[in-house]
Amino acid sequence: MTTSEVGTPELDSENLEKLRKNMEKVEVLSKRLIEVMAGKAGHNPSLDAPNQELFAKAATAYWADVMQNPAKLLEQQVAFWGKSVMNFAESQQALARNLAEEADDGPKDRRFANPMWESNPYFHFIKKQYQTNAATIAQAVESVDDLDPTEKRRLNYFAQQIIDMMAPTNFLATNPDALQKAVETEGESLIKGLENLVKDLEANNGELVVRLADESAFELGGNIATTPGDVVYRNRMMELIQYKPSTETVHETPIVLFPPWINKFYILDLKAQNSLIKWVTEQGYTLFVVSWVNPDRSYAETGLEDYIQDGYLTAIDEVKKICDVEQVNAVGYCIAGTTLSLVLSLLKQRGDKSVKSATFFTALTDFEDQGEFTPFLQDDFIDGIEAEVAKQGVLRSYIMARTFSYLRSNDLIYTPAIRSYMMGETPPAFDLLYWNGDGANLPAKMVTQYLRGLCQRNEFTTDGFELMGHTLHVRDVDVPLMSITCETDHIAAWKDCYRGVQQMGSRSKTFVVSESGHIAGIVNPPSKKKYGHYTNSDLSLDAADWLAGADYTEGSWWPRWESWLRKRSGKQVPARDTGDSDHCRLAPAPGEYVKVKASA
Repeated sequence: MTTSEVGTPELDSENLEKLRKNMEKVEVLSKRLIEVMAGKAGHNPSLDAPNQELFAKAATAYWADVMQNPAKLLEQQVAFWGKSVMNFAESQQALARNLAEEADDGPKDRRFANPMWESNPYFHFIKKQYQTNAATIAQAVESVDDLDPTEKRRLNYFAQQIIDMMAPTNFLATNPDALQKAVETEGESLIKGLENLVKDLEANNGELVVRLADESAFELGGNIATTPGDVVYRNRMMELIQYKPSTETVHETPIVLFPPWINKFYILDLKAQNSLIKWVTEQGYTLFVVSWVNPDRSYAETGLEDYIQDGYLTAIDEVKKICDVEQVNAVGYCIAGTTLSLVLSLLKQRGDKSVKSATFFTALTDFEDQGEFTPFLQDDFIDGIEAEVAKQGVLRSYIMARTFSYLRSNDLIYTPAIRSYMMGETPPAFDLLYWNGDGANLPAKMVTQYLRGLCQRNEFTTDGFELMGHTLHVRDVDVPLMSITCETDHIAAWKDCYRGVQQMGSRSKTFVVSESGHIAGIVNPPSKKKYGHYTNSDLSLDAADWLAGADYTEGSWWPRWESWLRKRSGKQVPARDTGDSDHCRLAPAPGEYVKVKASA
């Protein structure tokens, strides 16, 4: 094989024959692909797109406006035609000279980093026309006026999904990186890509879930989730892990950490260098972490009350027994923080003072603004989810993972798919992405309670959330608390978390905004000296004014939290080994529940 002056590989007859034989292998793999797809389990189709009413409303509003103002359509169409013709004319000129007219001075897009998008007239034209089409669609959507804000927000979201999906980089014939690699490898990259695709489909019963990490590179308890500890209690909902002490003495009041059950707890213990779990033990605390069960169909009738009774309340009681104390400091992350606030309301109404302080990591309690999840929290999608879980007993993990991924589709769907399926690359050995792909199912009843009662109707901050014979309300949360949020969090926006904390009844409230997002802003060890954080003691301000008047501190919020926690953790006592005479060591950390994989 040789390379031309413009960098394009040239094939001789021998290489062409290798390419032909590899293409025959592709045909064999294609037949295997068809067999996999024929056995696809499937899911409720209403989870794939909004009902047609949204698009019908948008089209009606658009055409009604056009009828009143036909010049509007003409203006848009003439502009589109003009740009399209100019794109073609420029490509023809460039073709005559065998190079593009000039470098693109528009906004940079990582998808078009290959020099051929500029130097090759064919690809240059495709890119320019895609950008023209995308701008025209966005302009048309923006011009639709007769829709309420929620419908407009949804229309914008789904239009952008269409734009991203139709990018030329997503198709082999219009992706120069994939085509170049196919020629350079005599088609071997396409064979590896198809093998990757078939493996992903086979692993998920025909559902396309793009693997983001090389799963063979990681072992729970081997090279991730390695902080020493033991499971000291187990029931149908959770395993309770007590971590071994790292200091000769510890604070008397233990910590109980409740991670989200949408994902696995070891995001807080990926490796020693960034493990919050390890770091907490090194500061002289007795730490317990709940590892939630990965539910199957038999958990269909499991609700939030079960997570609270057999999870939170049981864990707190067992920790009190093991440590021989009357109170614990509780931590809740994401949905587990939301549920911790429900627990605190319940304990307040029961007169139970078992929780001395509460820490919330990126936890929403006020869902008035549904943020980026607005497209998925309307009745058509929730109706579809209810139909899905009624049939399956659980919301299968890949559906939730797919929803989160589409919020960042170019980074979490299309780019990994291109690398794996078109380029034939092995996914990277990246622990965070491995964790991201290791999801959990959600019980049917719990999903409905959460989506309808909390997300849609926002009952916890309005009329109250009915659960376990009580009407729970955010104002009942009155223990000293610290809320850690993240500046660019697209799952639990910090301004929405702030609004919930403002409504809590605690006299002692500390609010922190960490730089970065939902994961990196929390998993932010001091040793990295990476992301700073903002603080402001005046929580009477609106969110914008709070941030404008906040003090910025370089580095992690972890030491600030530890200093706050230390004041609420009592005297020093001899370090506690794991378990006691009534709590046997059932398994070494990270336990058994965390190893159960969710199936599609």
